[in-house]
Amino acid sequence: EMSEMSERSKQNVAHGLAWSYYIGYLKIVLPRVKKSMEEFSRANPNLPACRKTWKLHILVPLSCDVYDDLEKADSNIQYVTDLTETTLARAGTKKRVYKHSLYAITDEENQLWHCAVEYATPLQSLYAMSQDECAAFSREERLEQAKLFYRTLEEILKGSKECADAYRLIAYE
Repeated sequence: EMSEMSERSKQNVAHGLAWSYYIGYLKIVLPRVKKSMEEFSRANPNLPACRKTWKLHILVPLSCDVYDDLEKADSNIQYVTDLTETTLARAGTKKRVYKHSLYAITDEENQLWHCAVEYATPLQSLYAMSQDECAAFSREERLEQAKLFYRTLEEILKGSKECADAYRLIAYE
């Protein structure tokens, strides 16, 4: 009965998405991000290396509006290259590829930073659910789910030893 009430009120959507994102993706890729950044830095000694940005910067727009091209989202962001791929056998796929894109980001003081940046992909699902009449998510419910997703993911990652200091969550309106 409690499960039915929870499902009807859509309370467990963001919680499940956050856990799935962590277990099925972040727990796999985050422990490898620093190594990829180090390899890139060694191979490109002409580019400034800033170890404090050697983590995956995860964008969490509370609107759930996710761009496929970060350069179109913000003119201060320029694609540089892809970091070294990780290939693993996963869930029946023999050579599943995981990779991150490296961007050059210009800040307010015109300083250039090199960062691996991507959106939290489950937000695309929340957005799509708000557009699909079968899911019947209102904009307000989507916002609440996005906030819950962020809080849940933040809590999960804080408790993860293998992901420590390998990410930066960036929530914004």
